[in-house]
Amino acid sequence: MSGICEGRVVIVTGAGRGIGREHALAFAREGARVVVNDLGVAGDGSGASQGPAHDVVDEIRALGGEAVASDDDIADFAGAGRLVAGAVERFGRLDVLVNNAGFVRDRMFVSTGEEEWDAVVRVHLKGHYACARHAAAWFRDAKKRGLEVDGRIINTSSGAGLLGSVGQSAYSAAKAGIAALTLVQAAELGRYGVTANAIAPAARTRMTEGAFAEMMKKPDSGFDRMAPANISPLVVWLGSAASREVTGQVFEVAGGEITVMEGWRRGPSVDRSERWAPAEVGPAVRDLLARATPGPKPYGA
Repeated sequence: MSGICEGRVVIVTGAGRGIGREHALAFAREGARVVVNDLGVAGDGSGASQGPAHDVVDEIRALGGEAVASDDDIADFAGAGRLVAGAVERFGRLDVLVNNAGFVRDRMFVSTGEEEWDAVVRVHLKGHYACARHAAAWFRDAKKRGLEVDGRIINTSSGAGLLGSVGQSAYSAAKAGIAALTLVQAAELGRYGVTANAIAPAARTRMTEGAFAEMMKKPDSGFDRMAPANISPLVVWLGSAASREVTGQVFEVAGGEITVMEGWRRGPSVDRSERWAPAEVGPAVRDLLARATPGPKPYGA
């Protein structure tokens, strides 16, 4: 198959179902060789099965593409290393890492247990770190060896990470961390020929069908705005050679809509050029807030 990613080697984590599956298939249709990584866990991260990843590999091969399955644990540093090393061993190089794997354990903050917090932050934030850390090291070493590097790291944040989401404190915190991590990766890795961008997708998946049942409901006819396949065209383009000038961006994507997200910016300020007295702070802060642009409320607020 040929397309805008012809010959490129792509790792997609969490590619056995949902959005990740659509990414893997879309890259393959555009000529990429794909490593389909998935542990085959349930929506809350429990259990495991090699079936989903191998099913997607079979689909890609039926399309005439090249793919291999991986069940490495992306949130285990050694497992993430095996994933990257396996891609290079199988296909000779690496061009694109799509960090997509994750799960949720929704709970109001006051009820969130330590194990739930650790599990969600581990798979999302540490998983993004571990895979990208090994990919970045390969890109850097390839550059030092004189190889042509046109690398891509595509991270998956969320509207929950950008705005907050009631009942999803761990998930929101991890996804916010991913957005910030993307900015640092873009600033540091450009010298090696690598871009880093993130998406904040909205689509029908195991994580959203229950929490947002009405919004995610499939229509009886017409455009299915929440179909997970709607997310992948942007991701595939970001993984192509055509996107090399785009880095350090976070895109919200849903249906046929793509939005550039604008993050924290300095608002109104006051500087008295000396230390404040505590009693004087209140009026100054109230004046600043009156002049500031109100931010959007968290989802569910």
